Amino acid sequence: MAEQSRILFKALHQQSEPLILTNAWDAASAAIIQASGARAIATSSAALAWSLGYPDGQALPKVALLDVVNNILRLSRVPVTIDIESGYSQDPDGVAAFVAQLAELGVAGINIEDGSAGVAEMVAKIKAIRAHPRCQGLFINARADVYLLGLASGEAAVVMTIDRLTQYQAAGADGGFIPGATEVETAKRLSAAVDMPLNFMLLNEQMDIGELFAAGVQRFSTGPASFLQAYSTLLNPILLNSIKAKPFQRESNDAVIAADKDSIPKAISLGFEQVNNLFIPS
Repeated sequence: MAEQSRILFKALHQQSEPLILTNAWDAASAAIIQASGARAIATSSAALAWSLGYPDGQALPKVALLDVVNNILRLSRVPVTIDIESGYSQDPDGVAAFVAQLAELGVAGINIEDGSAGVAEMVAKIKAIRAHPRCQGLFINARADVYLLGLASGEAAVVMTIDRLTQYQAAGADGGFIPGATEVETAKRLSAAVDMPLNFMLLNEQMDIGELFAAGVQRFSTGPASFLQAYSTLLNPILLNSIKAKPFQRESNDAVIAADKDSIPKAISLGFEQVNNLFIPS
């Protein structure tokens, strides 16, 4: 069953239409996403941590993550991929052992980020995961945080991202995730230089999925946007039946939920840092 799920998940990155993933954070959100017709389920590490009262950044205990994953898989009839941040360890073998636990539960893939760690460390982690006997066939989505962390800009950002993704692919990654990249021209440059499926995060209304797909981006994800949208309604219950939420923006001071009717008051929506700070001990 797990092997078939992994084969299917990999094939979804090679279709004539984009793979669009609405990120879940628990069994209920995963079940609803599945019921909507989703072909696969992905988790958001930030949203999953928040749902259990922890901040983003590997503060969530691994045992809690495994428990949530087990509950999602209990209901899932489609492939499931799990965001493991940077793998909960700097030790490649430790990361591989943790991923092996997820693989034993039946996940089809994982998303692992380089973040502030060095490229060499990320390469070593990917190699260790790929070499582990229990992780065979698992889709490894390697996240390069050049744009998200502002490590470079313009041409330098493109060159740095290509260099990272090329090394990650050589280490055994199946796909490359570039959150923060939004432009079609950037997509064209990356897809021309890197021969593996690329994943963009949907960050604003100006991102055209059709154009980006034509430019070489096969996979799109929403990150914590759905969590922020859903939980924003708790601030204004009267708006539950009549809201249109703007897409997730990491810096969201001006983000709003626009009501359907002018008679319904507008409300400030929850932003990433605003929610994350709720769970950081003072």
